[in-house]
Formats: sequence, structure tokens, C-alpha cells
Amino acid sequence: MRITEVESFAVSIPLKEPVAFATRVVEERDHAIVYVRTEDGTEGLGYTLGYGGADVVAQAVESVLAPMVEGEDPRDTSRLWREMFDGTVQIGRKGVMVRAISCIDTALWDIKAKAAGMPLYKLLGGHADEVPAYASGGYYREGKGLEGLREEMERYVERGHDVVKMKVGRKPVEEEVERVRVAREAIGPNRTLLMDANGKWKNKQEAVRACRKFAEYDPYFIEEPVMPDSLDLYREVNEALDYAVAGGELEFNRYGFRDLIREDAVEVIQPDVTVVGGVTEWMRVANTAASHDIPVAPHYNWDLHIQLLAAIENGLWIEYFYRDSDVKAFDDVLEHPIEPEDGMIQLPQRPGHGVELDRDALEAFRI
Repeated sequence: MRITEVESFAVSIPLKEPVAFATRVVEERDHAIVYVRTEDGTEGLGYTLGYGGADVVAQAVESVLAPMVEGEDPRDTSRLWREMFDGTVQIGRKGVMVRAISCIDTALWDIKAKAAGMPLYKLLGGHADEVPAYASGGYYREGKGLEGLREEMERYVERGHDVVKMKVGRKPVEEEVERVRVAREAIGPNRTLLMDANGKWKNKQEAVRACRKFAEYDPYFIEEPVMPDSLDLYREVNEALDYAVAGGELEFNRYGFRDLIREDAVEVIQPDVTVVGGVTEWMRVANTAASHDIPVAPHYNWDLHIQLLAAIENGLWIEYFYRDSDVKAFDDVLEHPIEPEDGMIQLPQRPGHGVELDRDALEAFRI
């Protein structure tokens, strides 16, 4: 089996209205899309969220990485990962190039599982046939207010979720405390509340002051209280709180996660398969975390992450966004959108990672 073609391009899917988190306003969701094809007609899919740079990732795949893998055996994922990473180290290591590697590596694993005639999670080892999902939301939107937040959280509970997540950090601390209070009231005392600050706070005093004020409402973790490269600050905040710090959605390989774990900077890791280096690197990260009894709660991209979480023993939750919240829009190009039932997602049994895209929809959103 040999790779004969790599196709890459970008799409951008507009939201109905802007949505915000602590550090950014979002009006559209752009993705780099990568197809890898073999001589026998097998096709693998990879993709990543672009945050305004999806076309740059697609170009990196086409101009730099595609020539490295064309003509190679797609089943040689370990070797090809190392060749792509080492072959781009002067311009890569993190950022755009590792997102591009993620796309190709994920497509290769899709091909491997299809060739084996089994779902990806079974090929990777198979630990569970269903995975728990938390409802992610609580974003900021003009006119939403406290009652809008309350209604949103109550809606997630009505849909069967015992774990929900909300954004914090965009407003003054006193207003954020009120938002957290309302969320806790909406879900009740016995469900799990998660919070995400998207790296808002710039120093220990700001982060710890805010997070300690939230403690009254029994959060399970605070995600990204500070920027991802502030490793010492991460550790200091984690040490200062009585509940967990989570992070890792913007870590780009095993080495970044090694440092997070070694420095006791986080207690929950959140690798994203479309960021960290694909399936190959995601599994390395998850298995390293298992050696330290650290749980894994991957960031976004539930359609791919269900396959990975179902293959490991230290999986915690899948992050899930309902399409009617109009925060993530990738469902608009999916052939088989997934929705939890009573907070659980059943693993699809299609060979490969199970994600198939609507080609007509892709064309409509193509950049």
C-alpha cells in the first residue's frame, strides 16, 4: 500500500452571530482539511481548527509535508511522524507545522483502521464502547446575561449531562463570581462544574484571587487560568488552589506535556489530536499521563476524540458542543453528526475514525 495523493484546502463556516470567550471574539470557524489517498483507493481524513490560519496550515501540508509522505506506506505511522517532525524542525516544532503534521497523521490512522476493517479505537486497543461527554458552553454573547446563562446550563441538564463547562474571565471578577453562582444554581449541587479562562490572567495574584472566589461553588477544575507557555505560573496557581488546574489544548507535542506533568503544573491534561501531532503523538501523551495517574479530557473535536478516549484507561470526559449553541460549526460539514444520549456517546462501528465529510458542504464553505 502506497500513498499516491495528498489534498489539502481550507474552509470557513460562519456563525450566526459573534461569540466570545475571555480573550477573543469569534465570528467564524475555519478548518484545514486534508485527504490522503492510496493506490488501492483508500482515503484517509485529517483536519484542524485554524483560528484564522487554516489556509496557512493547508499550504504547509501541500508544500512541505506532502512530498515527504507521497510514495510511502501509510501504515508506517511511527516512522513517518518522526520524519515529518525532524524534517521540519527548523521551521516547526510547534504551531502551524505540527497542526499540519496532525492532519496527515490522523489521515494515516484513518487509512490504517480502514485497511484493518475496524474502528480506530479497536485498532488502538479498545477500552470502552461508549464514553462520557460534558456539555461545553457558557460563552459570552451580546444580550445573553445571567438568565441566558442559567437557561443554557439548565438545557444541558435536561439533555442528560451531569458535567458542564462554562467560560470565565472576560468580565470583572465580581461579575464572574455571579456567573459561576448562577451556573451552579442551574445545575444543582451534585453535578460537576468546569470552568475555562482561556489564559486570561497575567500573574499569580490575578489568577489565584479570581479562582479562590469561585471555590465557593465547588468547581472541578479551572482550565487554562494563564497562558500556556507560562509554565512556572501554571504550577504556582495549581499549588495555590484547592481544586484542579487543567490545560494542554495548545501543547504541540509530547515534550510540552512532559514539562506540564514534570512541573506539577496541571492535574488534568487536555491534548487535542488536531494540534498535538495527530493520533501517534496523542496516544504517547495519554500513555505518559497514565504512568502518572493523570486523567485525560481532550479539547474539542469530539468526533475524533471519542475514538482515542475509548482506547485508553485514563480517559475522563469528551468535550461536546451542541450545534444550537452556535459556538462550533463543524457539524455543518459532517455526514454523520454525533449527539450524546444521557451524557454518553456510543462509538460508531464504521472502519476508520468514523468521520466523513459532506463534499458539497465543503465546497460551499471553501476558502
